[in-house]
Amino acid sequence: MKIIVCVKQVPDAKDVRLDPKTNTLSREGVQAIMNPFDRHALEEAVRLKELHGGTVTVISMGPPQAEEMLREAVSCGADEAVLVSDRAFAGADTWATTYTLSQAIKKIDDFDLILCGKQAIDGDTAQVGPGLAERLDIPFVAYVRKINDCTANTIRAERLMDDGYDLVEVPLPALFTVVKEINEPRIPSLKGKMKAKKIDITKMSAADIEADPEQLGLKGSTTQVVKVFSPELKGARAMLAGTASEQVAQLYEKLSPLL
Repeated sequence: MKIIVCVKQVPDAKDVRLDPKTNTLSREGVQAIMNPFDRHALEEAVRLKELHGGTVTVISMGPPQAEEMLREAVSCGADEAVLVSDRAFAGADTWATTYTLSQAIKKIDDFDLILCGKQAIDGDTAQVGPGLAERLDIPFVAYVRKINDCTANTIRAERLMDDGYDLVEVPLPALFTVVKEINEPRIPSLKGKMKAKKIDITKMSAADIEADPEQLGLKGSTTQVVKVFSPELKGARAMLAGTASEQVAQLYEKLSPLL
């Protein structure tokens, strides 16, 4: 089974802060980590490889420093790593990102399953997974919490829903986005760390993936972030006193004009 895992390098959520001058995320001095949801996708890919055999290839679109994250993925069980990096990709929104990744994956060509985290913690759009599946014209299942079984031609999974889960079966190749409930990511082994140090990471530029320059980066993006800011807290605050019954009466009096 040949599995591709899409991973993204993101700023550590606990260190995220806004630049007051530019109103954008300040990345200076902020530690970069692998997107937490992508860790679960990687772990599930490695488990499937251990059960059914095959290979796991991790791929990321990002700056040259994302190579460190890809080596970490190899230390956790991935077999190959691909870094899609070019200045032409800068400023890409999810539309341009899915185009770039789809072009790179078409160069890899042979795969059975693509796994992604359900979303990235820096953008929270959850659009790259389904967008990538659409561009590759393959079946897509979101919020996968468990992969039950797979054959040479099909795969079955449980899709997390608000009131339980759906059991779905789709033909391969397919793309799943997974939730954190699917597994517990492993700690890199010493053997894995040694392999990660030696592995040659494949690098792909815009020319390598034969991309249309008009669909890359800011030029190829259909949306642009104009401003990022923390919302101001507005409205008066009131403290209710008395017994529970008295507080309920006071609350009703204050809310009744709004009903």
